[in-house]
Amino acid sequence: MPAGERLPGAPEREERIVLHVDMDCFYASCERLKDPSLEGEPVVVGMGYEPGETVGAVATASYEAREYGVESAQAIGSALDSLPRKAEHPDDPDAGYYRSVDMDCYQDVGGEVKEILYELGDTVREVSIDEAYLDVTDRTAWDVAEGFGRHVKQRIAREVGVPASVGVAPDMSTAKLASDHDKPDGLVVVRPDDVREFLAPIDVADVHGVGPVRARELREMGIETAGDLADADPYELADEFGERGRDLHRRARGEDDRPVEPRGKPKSLSRESAFDGATDDFERVREQVATLAEAVADRATRKDAFYRTIGVKVVTPPFDVHTRAESLPGPVDDPDLVDEVTQELLGEFADESVRKVGVRVSNLDFSEREQASLTGFADREGATESDRNRDWERDSGEDDTDGQASLGEFE
Repeated sequence: MPAGERLPGAPEREERIVLHVDMDCFYASCERLKDPSLEGEPVVVGMGYEPGETVGAVATASYEAREYGVESAQAIGSALDSLPRKAEHPDDPDAGYYRSVDMDCYQDVGGEVKEILYELGDTVREVSIDEAYLDVTDRTAWDVAEGFGRHVKQRIAREVGVPASVGVAPDMSTAKLASDHDKPDGLVVVRPDDVREFLAPIDVADVHGVGPVRARELREMGIETAGDLADADPYELADEFGERGRDLHRRARGEDDRPVEPRGKPKSLSRESAFDGATDDFERVREQVATLAEAVADRATRKDAFYRTIGVKVVTPPFDVHTRAESLPGPVDDPDLVDEVTQELLGEFADESVRKVGVRVSNLDFSEREQASLTGFADREGATESDRNRDWERDSGEDDTDGQASLGEFE
């Protein structure tokens, strides 16, 4: 029977629909947000290229920079040999632009992308600052899955301003390979009946879980592609690699049953919103923060989360990020308090132009307890100034994850 066909009369399988969203050259894309003149230019983001510095590496390189041989994780010295720095060679048409890593900016932009993904996915598994899986089985259907994937890309491009590649497949491993298949700014949909055909020509080193060492061992066995791995004897693979061999055999066949699950309990919950250009209308800013505070408090209640810290984020031109937070004496679930505290913290920026605002609750507590109320925390006015102004990044990591997201891109 040809691959993908079902026996006559066999019931239709209920296939999951999984998206893998991968931001293209994310750090470089963020630098272009800050400086639109970099669009289309070779951009290298890293550390160690300043005069007097001798050690450093490339965090990411735009596709234009890669054409000159610059690669992620490459030593800066080697990168500069391939692509001179424009600041030092302004008349050289083959020079590029070098930028230092700006994690505040990248975390901020990444947070905006993740807010969209949480809105669109049934469940979301964050992998890093620029990568996530979404299970959208209950949000769409296979006959319109391509349109759904395009909608995800378009929302990220329109609302955040950075490109993303999206892979759509019935399992996580294939979705990951699909998102890598047509970079940059790609969209590849692999329907359930097409998985084996899609996977067959892919290099065995790219199969999830293989890696360079095992790829070399598999090649010594005559296995060059995912198709070869899928056709190999699973017992021989198990003899050679143990249960891991069976896992790799299944993944090469598109048999990856891992569910898309969040990686542990979140440490913070937040919402952010950007204005169409910077605004000097502080009442408009206040109204937006009130809306965000209501949304965040409701989200915490629905997740049965209590919080010990309430904070705001204010972004002023050109891209200066300011965060303020107040720590409470104990955990609460109190929407009115979230609104009150965020408005107080916001008052510091009454005379500023504002391009974006955010609200966050953090130091979350998911233990079962009776509803906490403001009554037990009437002494919050006695909090120290240092308590009130603790930076919210201390508590966060990425929103809705089990800790700090990976900061290295190294595509």
